[in-house]
This record gives sequence, structure tokens and C-alpha cells, in this order.
Amino acid sequence: MKPTIRQRIRYHFDNLMSRGTPAMIGMLFVLSLAIVTISGLIISIFKFRQAQDPTPLPFGEAAWESLMRTLDPGTMGQDTGSEFRFVMLFVTLGGIFIVSALIGVLNNAIQNQMERLRKGRSRVLESNHTVVLGWSAQIFTILDELMTANENQPKARIVVLADRDKVEMEDEIRDRIRVRGKTRIICRSGDPIDPNDLEIASPHTSKSIIVLPPENSDPDTDVIKTVLAITNNPKRHEKQYHIVAQIRRPENLPILRMIGERDNVQIVFTEEIIARVVAQTSRQSGLSVVYTELMNFSGDEIYFKYEPELVGRTFGESLLMYEDSCVLGLRKADGTILFSPPMDSLIESDDKIIALSEDDDTVQLSMYATSLNPRPGLIPINEQVIRSSRNPQKPRPEKCLILGWNRSGSIIVRELDNYVPRGSLLTIVADIYGIEKQLKVQGIKLKNQKLVVKEGETADRALLDQLKVDEYNHVIVLAYSTLEPQEADAKTLVTLLHLRDMAGHDPTPFSIVSEMLDIRNRELAEVTQVDDFIVSEHLVSLMLAQFSENPDLFQVFEDIFDPEGSEIYLKPVNDYVETGKPVNFYTVVDAARRRGETAIGYRILSESKDARKSYGVHPNPRKSQEVIFTPEDKVIVIAEEQ
Repeated sequence: MKPTIRQRIRYHFDNLMSRGTPAMIGMLFVLSLAIVTISGLIISIFKFRQAQDPTPLPFGEAAWESLMRTLDPGTMGQDTGSEFRFVMLFVTLGGIFIVSALIGVLNNAIQNQMERLRKGRSRVLESNHTVVLGWSAQIFTILDELMTANENQPKARIVVLADRDKVEMEDEIRDRIRVRGKTRIICRSGDPIDPNDLEIASPHTSKSIIVLPPENSDPDTDVIKTVLAITNNPKRHEKQYHIVAQIRRPENLPILRMIGERDNVQIVFTEEIIARVVAQTSRQSGLSVVYTELMNFSGDEIYFKYEPELVGRTFGESLLMYEDSCVLGLRKADGTILFSPPMDSLIESDDKIIALSEDDDTVQLSMYATSLNPRPGLIPINEQVIRSSRNPQKPRPEKCLILGWNRSGSIIVRELDNYVPRGSLLTIVADIYGIEKQLKVQGIKLKNQKLVVKEGETADRALLDQLKVDEYNHVIVLAYSTLEPQEADAKTLVTLLHLRDMAGHDPTPFSIVSEMLDIRNRELAEVTQVDDFIVSEHLVSLMLAQFSENPDLFQVFEDIFDPEGSEIYLKPVNDYVETGKPVNFYTVVDAARRRGETAIGYRILSESKDARKSYGVHPNPRKSQEVIFTPEDKVIVIAEEQ
């Protein structure tokens, strides 16, 4: 059937309207021009004029008069002459329609633009910014740390791209984070897996990209897809992208390394790091606080510095050359990291020291190390309080109890077996079936421990009494990964309260280490007076923020958490110096140096329950400041073995 003229006009009108606001404004402009032109021609041709002014109006003046009445209907009130009034009435009515339509079009356009901005779909035009892809509970710690790191930067920018509503993201960030410095957080809505959405965050002009795993059953898949969308993007630049990501399954490590071989992709294996921290902390309280202090931006941080005056000296000598910094190791010219190398290692011309300090400009040689006073004898070391090396006692078999289970459990079992003496006992109790089968499938074979697995409700006091918890040396409470974070932490808190009550009646109390999922629940858990808390996601978030700001730190922390070589230990202070006497940290450092160890701080037991004093952990103290230790205090050292 052939379309009618009316249908054709309607069809073309619909096409014009579908082109959006510019087309509609253009149509109204043409309509206004037509009305003004037609009325101007009528007035000038037929010589219509006002009664009080007999002078005929030329076309230009007539068109101008029409335009004024189109824009302002009130102008018509002064008109006289019947013919002139009739034409101007036509112009005024047309003007009312056009102006009303124009206001409606503009209002609709503004509303559409506001809605578009609300959706967060506009592209970010930033450079040298940090991009965070994805959304999880970790993002609040990461943003908080990045703002602390950039507190002195005038134009620091963080762009968050996630498949969530922009306004909701901004509201959550505003509720959970205190903005510091001049850092600006920009939120955008989009799927990080989609290369087109990825362009919204301008990853090609960023300094670093953090990929967060989603909170689902298989987060590694999304992380791999996101990294692939960055590295294989057709709009990518030739330079290396600095990408920081985390995964849970070790079999996915080779995949990420393969797709990121052109770039600097730094991968944090979450479960293994947390497992090592839990295993080590269960045997030496306070270690997780030490790791947290090393990894956050609020206290002392790790820096690299070239120090020409140390060239030719040994690493052991460099330990005593700084008042306000602690030397941790060396970075060789080829990029190799030597974490607490042998004390007689020579510092070469292209080496950099790895130092723990308040800021990069505080890594300064002390007055005892300057060229004016190069003699080591000037360093204030109290030889009289240094204790000679004692013969280590043969370790006794230990009994360890794990309450609860999660994805890190198998690795914790494996790591514990590396630390405990032969003949030890490990008991696992959880309301999860098939733990022994999991360990067998993952190839966990124990050499030093006998394994006992029981099923039961870990928050049940009757079960805890039946287990005779007071007979164990160490108790580890793991958060259930099968539950929501708040539900899992609530279950952990109930278990900890029971354990605290049981420990209060034990003359030889056992150590208790607990894993929490939400950092906000740590304050609630402090009432349980547990020896140590490990907030797993918080610890990993600190690492991601550190690596995004300084990629060189990746190798340092990789060495710190490597079970081979040197590790961080908290050892009894009376193994190094006499207690009950004032002693400065120069003396402690020298005492550790003579044992081939690097002292980086100490822990005061009387402050171990005080959050305001970092639970007694004092990394990088002023070396000249004196302190009186008690036999229960610890020295934080980097050593080969405990």
C-alpha cells in the first residue's frame, strides 16, 4: 500500500525528532525564521502600519518588530491599527509556541545531561592518575592509603571504574573515608572487562592500574579478563603498563604472567601471603602489626636511596650510620634485592640501600657517619649491656589448634609444618566436611606434625571444653569464607569470647591468633584481648596500594614473604641486651649485627593491648633514644631462622 502524504510527513518528522536536541532546536529556529520572514513580508508588501505612525515599515524593520513580539508577547500591548495588530497576533501566538517548545527542549536536554553525568559514563580526561578497576570491601583501604601517600601532591587523582551506580559509589566512599590532602576521587560506571567501558577511565594515561577481584565464587576469571582488556587493547600505547592485581588460585599465575609479558604486571597471591602471616604470627605475637606498619603509608615506609659515602663499607657498618632510619637491605645495580644480606657484604658504587624511614628526605646519614666523623668508635654503643650469644635450646614439640576453615587453610597447614619441631600435633575443628580430602588433593604432606581433623561448631562452648583447649600452645581462629563477612566475623567473635574466658583460668595461657574479614570489626574484637588479629583483606589492600605507588617494592615484599632466606622475627630482648637498664637502639642494632641479624624495632609487652600505641610495636625508633626493657619485651629482627 502506497503511503499517504500525511504518513510521509509524519515519518520525516519522527526521523527529525529522533536526532535529538540539536535537531529540535534547529527545527524551532527554522520555524521562528519562517514566521518572522512571512510576517515581515506581509507588513512591508501591504504597507500595514500602526495608527499613530503613518510611515510604512520596510522589510527589515517589519521583520525586527516581528522578532521582538516572537520573543516577548508583552510587546504587542502597544500595537495599534487593525491589520497590523492581526499580523502581530499571529506572530505572538507563534512565538509563544516556539519559546515554550524551546524551553521544554532545553529543559529535557539539561535533564538528560544530568542523568548522563549521574550514570558516570563520561570519559575522564586525566593523566598520571591511579585507576582502580572493580569494587569490593578492599577499595576503602586502598583509597585511604592512596590519599595518605599523595597527601602532599597538589593534583593527585584516583579514578574508580566499576559496574555500579556512580552516585552509590560516591556515597559509600563519602561515608567510609575521610578525604585528606588535595586528592580527588572520580567515580565512573562501567564494566572493567569491556574494552569500550575501560576507555572511560583513561588507562592509557595513568601511572598505575589496580585490579580488584569481585566478590563472587570465581574472582580470578574477572581479574584475568580485566588484565587482558588492558594489555590487548587496540588503543594501547607501546610503553609498559603498571598493573597490580591479586588472585586466589596458584594455577592462574602463569596465565596472568603470559598475558602481561609486555607489561609490568605485579600479582599478589592472596591466600599464600595470608597463610604465611597466620602461620608465623601464631608462633610470635605481634608480627601482623609489624607487617601492617611496614605496608601502610601513615607511618614509616620503605625507600631506596643511593648513598655515595657508604661505597666501600660493609652492610653491617651501614646499619649504624642512620639515626632516624633503619637499613633493611641492598638493591644491586641489576635490580637484585638483597634483604638483610651477610654483614660483610660490600656496598658497591651503583648499589642503593633499602631503608625504613618516615619520608624519603629523612633517609640522612647521622652525625656519626659523616666524613667529618668517620670513626665507628664515636657511635654511642654500650658494650656493657650487650649479651653474648647463648646456646639455643632444643625446640619441644608443639600442639596447635585451628578453629574454622577457609581457602587459606591448606596453605596454613603446610606453612606450620615448616616451623614446628618434629613430633608436633595439629588439630583442625570446623563445621565443614572433607577437610582431609582437600589436603590430600592439594598434595599437602606433613613431616613434623600429626594431623587430627574433627567436625563441629567452633562457637560451641561445650565442644571447646571437650577439646581441652588449655592443653594447646597455639590456637588459630579462621574466618569462614563460605559466610558473608559480617556473619563470619560475628561467629569468630563468639569463639574468641569463649577462648578468652578459658584462657583466664589457665595458669599457662595459650596464644590466640584470629583472622577477621572486616577491619571495622577489629575494634569490637579487641575486648577479647587476643594476642594478634590478622585482617586478611586489609593486609592485601595495603600491599596493592604500596605496589601501585612504588613498583620496586614488589620484589622487597616478595623477599620478605618468601619462606626461603631471611624473615622477620620477634625475639626475646634479653637475648641481645640486659633488661632493666637504660639502653639506646644503637646498642640493640649492634648486638643483633654481631649475630648476623638486622634489628628494625622492638615490641613493648605492656603496650600490646593499646591500639593507640600500635599494640606496642615500635618500628624504626630513634637510635639514640634510650628505653628500659623488661624480659617480656621483644626485638624485631630480620634473620635466617628463629
